[in-house]
Amino acid sequence: MDLAGYIQNSASRLAELENEISHFDFNSGSNDRFQAMNREYQKLKQLQEAWNEFNSVQQQIVENKEMLAENSDPEMAEMITADLEELQGRVSPLEQRLKMLILPSHPNEGRDVIVEIRPAAGGDEASLFAGDLYRMYMRYCETKGWHVEMLDLGETEVGGIKNVSFMVRGDEAWSLLHFESGVHRVQRVPTTETQGRIHTSTATVAVMAEAQDVDIELKPEDLRIDVFRSSGAGGQGVNRTDSAVRVTYLPTGDFVASQQERSQHKNKEIAMRILRSRLLERRQQEEDAKNAAERRSQIGSGDRSEKARTYNFPQNRVTDHRFNITRYDLPAIIDGDLDGLLGEIRAADAEQRLAQELHLDN
Repeated sequence: MDLAGYIQNSASRLAELENEISHFDFNSGSNDRFQAMNREYQKLKQLQEAWNEFNSVQQQIVENKEMLAENSDPEMAEMITADLEELQGRVSPLEQRLKMLILPSHPNEGRDVIVEIRPAAGGDEASLFAGDLYRMYMRYCETKGWHVEMLDLGETEVGGIKNVSFMVRGDEAWSLLHFESGVHRVQRVPTTETQGRIHTSTATVAVMAEAQDVDIELKPEDLRIDVFRSSGAGGQGVNRTDSAVRVTYLPTGDFVASQQERSQHKNKEIAMRILRSRLLERRQQEEDAKNAAERRSQIGSGDRSEKARTYNFPQNRVTDHRFNITRYDLPAIIDGDLDGLLGEIRAADAEQRLAQELHLDN
């Protein structure tokens, strides 16, 4: 795909921004305007640097091929060949990075996220699978150096999970994890299965950008606050006082209940944070739906009703249905090694969206 035209336009825009930023008048201009320009400048600067590196690699490949054709010394040819293989291995990642940098930024880029996991079809096995997904994401967050804050956790008597909500803070948290939204399906022989039959169970994952007060205003008259007693298997953290809180948004009927903390005030705060993020997600999905005929992504909506992925244990297979990506490293993935899979998904998503941008601009 020819990217030269986009790069040329971005170089011109980069020069404009550099001039605007250097002459920005903070007395008459808003700080938000300056921050917006700086974000655009940083992204275009990264694009230009990636383009320069891409061209440099391409030039070195040409030079190495020429040297290899002219050189008759076996040792030197071996060194050139090794260098050539290393350079060729850098081409595809650089192309993918260029495509992602060319694409318009999503409003949620750079935001922290709230992740919710719930068992769906499959009874106890679904709750156990939800627990597996929870641990998978915890390990992945640990490898990325992200900070995780537990918001709500309900466990089952068999060691599974009834529901879990947690906040993830860190670079690219939304950019990577929003691909996880949807229905996750597992195919395996449950530990309780005596005849060795494979069962299919599902769990839902919702990844929502953390909403701020300025994104969603929750007026007191639109809220109903109910207090009740915590209940159910939840480990030592679940208390037996009237500290659990349910917050209902009356205009839509959406509600969130929290019983993780012993403090009624803290549980109310958690419920409000989750509710605000759910409402922001709904508003963004409604906006996406309005523009669907013009601009649509296979995965961009993050619709939690969409079948996202299948984990087939007998075949050691993980399949992402949205992009028809299949990998045969299930143990590593379920253990939190998601970089390879998410890298393929991001590349496929960028390819589709860039092709769409090019089509709409022509």
